[in-house]
Amino acid sequence: MYNLEAYIDKLAVPNNYSLREEKEDMKKKVLGTLLSVAMVASMLVGCGGGEAETAAPAATEGAPAADAEETPAADAPAADAEEAPAADAPAATGGKKVGVAMPTQSSERWINDGANMKAQLEALGYEVDLQYAEDDVQAQVSQIENMIASGVNCLVIASIDSDALVNVEAQAKEAGIPIIAYDRLLMNTDAVSYYATFDNKGVGTAIGKYIEENAGLDPADPKTIEFFMGSPDDNNAHMLYAGLMEVLQPYLDNGALVCKSGRTSFDDTCILRWSQETAQQNCENYLTGFYADEDLDICATAFDGFAYGCKAALEGAGYTDENWPMITGQDAELMATKNIISGKQTMSIYKDTRLLAEKCVTMVQAVLEGAEPEINDTEQYDNGKIVVPSYLCTPVAVDQSNYEEIIVEGGYYTAEQLAE
Repeated sequence: MYNLEAYIDKLAVPNNYSLREEKEDMKKKVLGTLLSVAMVASMLVGCGGGEAETAAPAATEGAPAADAEETPAADAPAADAEEAPAADAPAATGGKKVGVAMPTQSSERWINDGANMKAQLEALGYEVDLQYAEDDVQAQVSQIENMIASGVNCLVIASIDSDALVNVEAQAKEAGIPIIAYDRLLMNTDAVSYYATFDNKGVGTAIGKYIEENAGLDPADPKTIEFFMGSPDDNNAHMLYAGLMEVLQPYLDNGALVCKSGRTSFDDTCILRWSQETAQQNCENYLTGFYADEDLDICATAFDGFAYGCKAALEGAGYTDENWPMITGQDAELMATKNIISGKQTMSIYKDTRLLAEKCVTMVQAVLEGAEPEINDTEQYDNGKIVVPSYLCTPVAVDQSNYEEIIVEGGYYTAEQLAE
């Protein structure tokens, strides 16, 4: 402690005071001053302590108290402060959300598409809003509007009727939400960023080539054929038809193929919403109207669902193994593959939806990370507004000769599934 007596003794004092009086007077003055200072300091400390006690809970409200006590904010490393929020979000995605709009669950392939994509996106840490519209156009519009309102960061759309989505796609673009078209091209919009699909014209070409190579086409021994093409509001259906007719039109022209109904144009053979029931009804009408005295040799269908409809119509008309026609399809659904094994469907186009989902997921990831996704086509898919950069997966024709190698050994279906 400081020696107060020694300090006072050193002070100069006037000559008219006695030494004792001077010392006593000085002591009182100094002690009074020190007491005043002490009181002021005490008041300041008291006020400051009250503010600290009030502020402390606010500073630690969002963090564990131990952390606040152990490491004062001023002393904490900057990196730690920046890394802490990231621990609450998926490391790869920052908690981003993807809306996936699928057309229907009435077809097995769309169920598989949705499940594969959801699983792969969630594995990367994205939140996924997967919706099926059950072929209801307005329902799909509403679902996409709700996705936009919920704050999705990216949209994946497999449309029912792409023209009906133009306005809601414009809403997404205005909100800065990128759109990836999935397997069905979104038409008449500049809001779509990329397109993931199979080579749809290649699908039609593969069906046509299969018929060409396996139906014994010869003008001297004409084969009868009827066509069951896809929905007019689906660009894929138009491209499939184009690929198919590039192969088969010469045989229609030279008489090796004969269509007794006369319905060979796309407009005459397309089936709205890819309806299996309509395909069955059309086939029944063809059989009763044009094939009462002659067998139908080939059902050129663009979809496994159409093949099921044709199968039901043929069975109803009394066809047996002896005169069963060639029936084509697309998607290699489980039931279609079983029908191929039993001989009730001749072939299908195998499209590995796991691969397509994977390619679409990589597109989503690239877009959300500000990168360029892998594409392999920048020319074919003109939607009326822009040419959409696309990734095309390769379709494969499967029949009794190769389904085990491609489908079973490829892990798409198990032998047990096909035996059920």
